[in-house]
Amino acid sequence: DEAIELLRKKGIKDAGKRADRTAGNGLVIAELDGTSAGVLVELNCETDFVAKNAGFQELAAKIAKAAITSKPADRLALQATVAEDGKTVEKLIEDASASIKEKLELGRYALLDGGYVAPYLHKSDRDLPPTIGVLVQLDAANEEVAKDIAQQIAAAGAQYVTRDEVPADVVEKERRIAEEITREEGKPEQAIGKIVEGRVGAFFKDVVLTEQASVKDPKQSIKSVLAAGKVNVTAFARFRVGQA
Repeated sequence: DEAIELLRKKGIKDAGKRADRTAGNGLVIAELDGTSAGVLVELNCETDFVAKNAGFQELAAKIAKAAITSKPADRLALQATVAEDGKTVEKLIEDASASIKEKLELGRYALLDGGYVAPYLHKSDRDLPPTIGVLVQLDAANEEVAKDIAQQIAAAGAQYVTRDEVPADVVEKERRIAEEITREEGKPEQAIGKIVEGRVGAFFKDVVLTEQASVKDPKQSIKSVLAAGKVNVTAFARFRVGQA
């Protein structure tokens, strides 16, 4: 609100109108500091026309560079980070928004620091910048496995590394839904428990990275891919523009 008021005082009359519009397009960009640290940044705009604009992509690159240089802890800290030209990231976005006359905003931000970090960026449309980005962190260097795992995460959309990371309330909700569905199907009472556990297991295979089948070789599990490479995934981040 303060930013909108400031812009209006400067004579940018449509700043308030832009604030109410939806920035559902944009890009994802990654920046590395060697192989031991990396950032993933989402920058949003209203239209894909702006997303492929060179100025918009240069803005994203400036933000990513500022992020990897300062390694801010979170999105709010990144907004306050000063870029090379002496302006904060927030100010850079405000100025670009006023110039382009479209709502721009900083989306999600992730920092992985330590171990072996590798990125993967995917273009959903060859004429547009990457809209899916992944940053993966391994406990030891393995370029080939890191690339495979990053592509796996991009394609299959894992949400957790291991089953232990899935919150108990999420598991309980899935179990409750599975039981309701099973009962509505009229399954025998003595079979319900086993069917429910099977459906919960299928849920884990969807959302847990180490329980997924490899998209490159469905006969092989990601757990076995990691074992063969003698590495473990310690963390990852996955952003898809317009998707929470």
